[in-house]
Amino acid sequence: MTTATKTELPTNITALRMERQHLTNKASEDEYRALYRDSQPGQNVYWSGFGDPPSLTYRATFDDIEFNRHRQMTHELIKGRFTGGNLGWIIPKDLELFAAAFMKPLLNPTPRQSDLLNLITQQPLTIHQMKEDTGMLVKEITPALHRLQEAFLIYEDQYDGEWDRGWHMFGDMFPDICIDKYTRHDALKVLLQRFAYRLVCFDIKMAKSFYKLPDKDLKTVLTSMEEGGIIVNTAHGYILREDAVLLETYTAQPSKSVFALHRNDMLVKANAHWLKDRFTHSYPDTLYYMLIDGVFMGAVAGKFRYAVEIEDVVLDLAPDEAAARKDEILQAVHYLCGGNNPIKRYASQVSTFVVEYD
Repeated sequence: MTTATKTELPTNITALRMERQHLTNKASEDEYRALYRDSQPGQNVYWSGFGDPPSLTYRATFDDIEFNRHRQMTHELIKGRFTGGNLGWIIPKDLELFAAAFMKPLLNPTPRQSDLLNLITQQPLTIHQMKEDTGMLVKEITPALHRLQEAFLIYEDQYDGEWDRGWHMFGDMFPDICIDKYTRHDALKVLLQRFAYRLVCFDIKMAKSFYKLPDKDLKTVLTSMEEGGIIVNTAHGYILREDAVLLETYTAQPSKSVFALHRNDMLVKANAHWLKDRFTHSYPDTLYYMLIDGVFMGAVAGKFRYAVEIEDVVLDLAPDEAAARKDEILQAVHYLCGGNNPIKRYASQVSTFVVEYD
């Protein structure tokens, strides 16, 4: 493991972040809706959640996967390509906001893109139907559709777990949406205020890691927000002005807790730029990151296969603390991987930990 580090935040900021993330106080349905809005675009559990609805793991008092499955079915969540062209789910109310922030206009479509767009203009089609109509291969069709999707020209109507989904003209699905309602600058101001509220304290690298946007764009917006009195730039990072006042008297401490967080988790995505450098290992994949008492203090290494293969739990803890909290940490790993996957090593030592499930 490398010695790369990230400056540790004051404990009251960490405690408030855990509260805002609903990791210390699980969210009711209304609280969950607000958290989901601020965490958008929502994604499913990394690697093991193929085809599943998005999830804010650990945050809800209810089964949020089933909750979001219903929201997909009723189009309360809609699919698109946003941060860096990645798939995600947002609430329809925010479609204009996300279009302004992430749309990649398509000024010079390729012949293949134009042909597919012309077909979809005539009627909604599945990829299988496009293949039959054009003679194109699926591997040729798919990237063309993705690029049209990033330009907000077409919409993939995935409202259930089926694989063969209809592709529609974006304007037909959302006739009342005004793509030009927001400037990109104004859209990012809204998103970054939400980001600031849920993270409490952040820097440009964290915003870039989460939203996959250029430093220059983020810096311009953050400077505007600072000049407008929305945020303040502190020694620890950007903080909402009202939170900077709150933190002067907020004295809560992070509760003792251990969470194994998957790579689509908001906290992991916002910190991925330094996590991958800090917790290095010789195994093929980093499966999860360990959030211990509100601070990232380890990673689970192994390989993604049909079931995750857990080789080692790499920890940035003193040996005596790692030993004292071993069962707690390994229970958290097993909770997320959802099975009796053997954990071969713990802190690079052969593990004899066994979890029994009903």
